[in-house]
Amino acid sequence: MLMNIAEILLKSLVLILVLMGAAAYMTFLERVVMARMQLRLGPNRVGPLGLLQPIADGIKLLCKESFQPFGVDKFTYWLAPSLSLFLALFAFVVIPFGSTIHLWGHPVTLLIADINAGIVFLLAVSSLSVYGVVLAGWSSNNRYSLLGGLRGTAQMISYEIPMGLSLLTISLSAGTLNLSEIVEAQSSHWFIWTNPLSFIIYLITAFAETNRAPFDLPEAEQELTAGYHTEYSGMKFAMFFLAEYVNILAVSSIAVTLFLGGWLGPGNIPVVWFVLKVALFVFLFMWVRATMPRFRYDQLMSFGWKILLPLATLNFLITAFFILVIR
Repeated sequence: MLMNIAEILLKSLVLILVLMGAAAYMTFLERVVMARMQLRLGPNRVGPLGLLQPIADGIKLLCKESFQPFGVDKFTYWLAPSLSLFLALFAFVVIPFGSTIHLWGHPVTLLIADINAGIVFLLAVSSLSVYGVVLAGWSSNNRYSLLGGLRGTAQMISYEIPMGLSLLTISLSAGTLNLSEIVEAQSSHWFIWTNPLSFIIYLITAFAETNRAPFDLPEAEQELTAGYHTEYSGMKFAMFFLAEYVNILAVSSIAVTLFLGGWLGPGNIPVVWFVLKVALFVFLFMWVRATMPRFRYDQLMSFGWKILLPLATLNFLITAFFILVIR
């Protein structure tokens, strides 16, 4: 029992350190990728090829003055960034990174918790992530922040429903809610080929759930200064910043697990294949941000309720019908 607890704690610590480091260097990679796409220079001064830029940014944020506006709700104001980062990391509890490996003769599973209802757990965590945004907007005593929080709440609720339907459609195809079993069900074919509409719906909703361009309306610097985190600075702002990039890693990992066969690939290198597939999705997030303009808010809401939701519902019903007839 103690060995199991120690193993879970060690895996959790390693995973948190890896995710925080990856999120920090994603900021560097995004700036480099966008610079190349827009024919300009990116970060190239701090360290060889600018590789120490994330460390310099972290030191700057640590040393930056942490102000607190007058009239904020202090507990909620401090809770919001912590909650956002915690929930972003919490989603990785059930995501499998590979099959069982042996270290010093001891079998180690490359996931923290093998939950039978893994998809339900992910949907529950994603539905809670809205609290970080709305609490930050409400507690800041700033109208721009409040508008950003309200936008974020409406946006996440609108796009969570089609996202959930797309995930449940894949669960129907695999016949299980367990993420490891869904990966194993793709040993002969990936679900992106058998149900491409679910993949497209999930991909669009993933951009909306992470508040990334072209769905970055809760921030919208031309309209709301910086949206829900306008009144945050220093490490509190850094926690929101890290949470955004960890969320990108989370939705990319879910996409790889459900649609691209997870860790499956040639050779006995499951973690390598998983990381390469996730990196492909991360690059896609950066590519879209560098090329696509932002939606208007009415367009965003209309697209979610009038197009994505009916499509996701129809796709779910058609998939259920075919599975019922075939089986």
